[in-house]
Amino acid sequence: MALSSNVIGAINFVAMLLSIPIIGAGIWLSTEPDNACVKILQWPVIILGILILVVAVAGFIGGFWRIPWLLIFYLVAMLIMIILLACLVVFIYMVTVKGSGHLEPSRNYLEYHLDDFSGFLRRRVRSPYKWDRIRNCLSSTQMCPELNQSYRMAQDFFNAHITPLQSGCCKPPTQCGYTFVNPTYWISPINNAADMDCLNWSNDQMQLCYNCDSCKAGLLANLKKEWRRADIILLITLVALIWVYLIGCCAFRNAKTEDLFRKYKQGTYT
Repeated sequence: MALSSNVIGAINFVAMLLSIPIIGAGIWLSTEPDNACVKILQWPVIILGILILVVAVAGFIGGFWRIPWLLIFYLVAMLIMIILLACLVVFIYMVTVKGSGHLEPSRNYLEYHLDDFSGFLRRRVRSPYKWDRIRNCLSSTQMCPELNQSYRMAQDFFNAHITPLQSGCCKPPTQCGYTFVNPTYWISPINNAADMDCLNWSNDQMQLCYNCDSCKAGLLANLKKEWRRADIILLITLVALIWVYLIGCCAFRNAKTEDLFRKYKQGTYT
């Protein structure tokens, strides 16, 4: 019984450690400018990681101090946590499976279209109220001014691998035919009717293309890339947690069996 209880405690210590990558993934998402402005995924990830940590601590205490009711709580609660984590992993994959950039002639960076992304993500940015808050948050960052410091010549900018967010928000769509002055200042459009974003572009450094659908699409493309990275971390952690949970279940079953044999030998089992 003591041996199995110690095994359960040790296994739950591993589960405590496995909560760290989940919490870390949520914290990493919160530090990214786009996620910090949108605030969709980071808090569910952080909260789930903290809950897993709390449940693992309960199992650790129940294992080493041999508290049966705490171990039963751990087994039930951890199963729920694993199911929630699995649902989160699948959800992130499903909402990020769609959406990719489009190549334009003589450009190394990609252009992004809002309709390419999943309905869930589009709804996060289509509401004027939500987008006003996100736009104000994005315009306060240095992502667009940084381009002016990095690229002076047009060809250098056209050959650059800028982020989806910079491609969508800091410059007009390529199909509008604007003439490059610097990365955030363009003049003389050839075809203003090519896209509504052509009319929404402004050389005002606080406006740029923050009102464009291309900016919303660039934001979603950035989110997709970062969410996919976080999803890989969550998936690996999920697999490890399932193994830890199964080993813990076996150890708990062995502990109960040993306890029954002990009571039988002592003549106290009826």
